[in-house]
Amino acid sequence: MKLNLESCYLGIEFGSTRIKAVLISSEYIPLASGGYTWSDHLESGYWSYSMDEVEKGLRSCYAALKKEVKEKYGVLLTTCGAIGISAMMHGYLPFDKNGRLLTPFRTWRNTTTGEAAEKLTALFSFNIPQRWSIAHLYQAMLNDEEHIKDISYLTTLAGYVHYKLTGRNVLGVGDASGMFPIDSERCDYDFSMADKFEKLAHIDIRKIMPKVLKAGDEAGFLTKEGALFIDPDGDLKEGIPFAPPEGDAGTGMTATDSVRERTGNVSAGTSIFSMVVLEKMLSAVHPEIDLVTTPSGKPVAMVHCNNCTTDMNSYVSIIQEAVELMGGNSDLDEIYRLLYKKCLEGDLDAGAFTIYNYISGEPVVGLNDGKPVIVRRADRPARLADFIRAHLYSALAALAYGMSILQDEGVKIDRLMGHGGLFRHPVTGAKFLSSSVNAPVFTLETAGEGGPYGMAILAAYCVCAKGKALEDFLDDEVFKNAKGSRMDPIKEEVEGFKAYLKRFLEGLDVEKEAIRCF
Repeated sequence: MKLNLESCYLGIEFGSTRIKAVLISSEYIPLASGGYTWSDHLESGYWSYSMDEVEKGLRSCYAALKKEVKEKYGVLLTTCGAIGISAMMHGYLPFDKNGRLLTPFRTWRNTTTGEAAEKLTALFSFNIPQRWSIAHLYQAMLNDEEHIKDISYLTTLAGYVHYKLTGRNVLGVGDASGMFPIDSERCDYDFSMADKFEKLAHIDIRKIMPKVLKAGDEAGFLTKEGALFIDPDGDLKEGIPFAPPEGDAGTGMTATDSVRERTGNVSAGTSIFSMVVLEKMLSAVHPEIDLVTTPSGKPVAMVHCNNCTTDMNSYVSIIQEAVELMGGNSDLDEIYRLLYKKCLEGDLDAGAFTIYNYISGEPVVGLNDGKPVIVRRADRPARLADFIRAHLYSALAALAYGMSILQDEGVKIDRLMGHGGLFRHPVTGAKFLSSSVNAPVFTLETAGEGGPYGMAILAAYCVCAKGKALEDFLDDEVFKNAKGSRMDPIKEEVEGFKAYLKRFLEGLDVEKEAIRCF
């Protein structure tokens, strides 16, 4: 296959466990990819990633992509049609006037801003989650932290990397909506709320936060310094156009064709969150529901849960160790495949087990800290199928609780797409998600590429939109021949999940006591 690099588009996403680059063709088909595995760490009491590893991971995943392009197509990757950067949303990255980071990166995973989030929610009459940048900023002010006086600007991880590559301090509206509330009519920060914050804190957030752009806007070009930042070999050429940097929520919506009203998606991996594009704003403020936007600025109801598959992965590693001890096939993907298949044999309410998978706090159910807990009833047998099913149910439990609030609000969903690690074996993942929200769930073949694929599409949209709205571009151009599968809810399985969720919620005191004791 002869490759025309100038008609290819590159998306790079900094996820919570993996940095990944995906190159797509002019037909929006993935051509090559590269990845780098990383993990967060506790630093001075905050979950964080180092900026040195941001640079190392970017270069490593790009080098792997570059190598694959050379091996598969015999072409040296020197340019492309457009590039886009995305990353896990929210968190806190404050810089001084010289571009020096004033604190270690405080990620979305931290639950240390409860006081600020509560006060700002009351001030704005608009839910401000703990992980939002404005909550981190105000909490730092309430804590009287020394660095506040030196802040010149704030940004997100995607905004930081984009600035390093282009010299432009801008942000896509979807990612910006995790920094401060957005006025969807104007596709900009909500001025009335900004005025209220200025009176409260004597800081004009419009002067310290990035300029807001929507999908399709020109967001700068790769500089000579930026090209060397990605590719120290010097092969990548400057001048490549960039899409507005986005958050992983926006790229997930794009990768699953879920930016139209009454569509939604669920991203499930280290964390789990749902995004539902609204026809109208919710009637009340709900602390469990974030109001963010699509990459083009439409309002979105988001249920974001900090914990998903991390705890289960730890137990699967134990099973892998046992398999190795017995001399069996310890390939991790094969173990997951067998376990996902086995759990379908379990009781519909997960039998003897109730599991709290909380590595960190889970504000959706009112927890500011977490401790993994397994509870087993002695009057029911302990079976592997129920154990794995309970882990998967627990990964969905907080999300299902939040989604039930949207149902009570009368929010209509015509289509819900699933993507991420939970759907590595789509039948089981889609079946359990469908049971948990009592709605049809779709999975796309390309959804396995996830956020970086969505970011590559947004990069292509900057060049190829030709005046089309993003939702029309996705329907008419990108996903017109998409292949996937649909899973409809089954009444008995819906009832089984409800029974599990009921005892999960009723037993939260067990989790709270574990947090207190351990």
